[in-house]
Amino acid sequence: MIKNFILLLAMGALLGTASAQHNTLTSKEKKQGWTLLFDGKTTTGWHAYLSKDAGTHWQVVDGALQLTPDAEHAGRPSGNDLVTNDEYENFELEYQWKISEGGNSGLIFSVHEDPQYKEPYLTGLEMQVLDDSKHPDGKIAKHNSGDLYDLAQAPKLATKPVGEWNTAKLSKKNGHLQLWLNGVKTADVTIGSPEWNTMLANSKFKTWKGFAAYPKGSIALQDHGHEVWYRDIKIRQL
Repeated sequence: MIKNFILLLAMGALLGTASAQHNTLTSKEKKQGWTLLFDGKTTTGWHAYLSKDAGTHWQVVDGALQLTPDAEHAGRPSGNDLVTNDEYENFELEYQWKISEGGNSGLIFSVHEDPQYKEPYLTGLEMQVLDDSKHPDGKIAKHNSGDLYDLAQAPKLATKPVGEWNTAKLSKKNGHLQLWLNGVKTADVTIGSPEWNTMLANSKFKTWKGFAAYPKGSIALQDHGHEVWYRDIKIRQL
């Protein structure tokens, strides 16, 4: 009886360990077409924007991509955004993130990598990553975590406290964008629709010629001068 109890405890521990594994795919996910963009060990498949390699600002720490920003660029973009080597047009993307106290970052997609655009945000759309309570952007509509940055405001705040992992998801198919944060849908709009045109006209991007102009592009993790962590980044092309 005691041996059986010990065996059950051991099996439970193994199952718990397996369920807690990150940066892996289940057999079902593989059959569904999901692939990992981050292997949990290296920066393979990524490079710094307009560079040939990933550089030194992003390191793999405890199974997560961790940004250590330059002190001289604290609190602002510093040109060290990490970008996928491959480009995507129609896809589903899932990932987890956590932010430092007072921190700011974002996942930017449909990025057109070209020297005429010095930063990924000049062409790509951003799903905001933020400490909503302590960063100044937390008081600005359409600048909170999960928002389609400066375009669409989530119906409610869905972010978890600083230091905890958030689960984000986005879908882009034929221009139709849908975003979720921790299970809450935060945006749903189609690029080029009347609703989109109104959003764009009321945003800072209304005069940016390259913004959201490229259906196919890279995915970027933003360096906004604060520590941030990403893991479990996976994609499925549609």
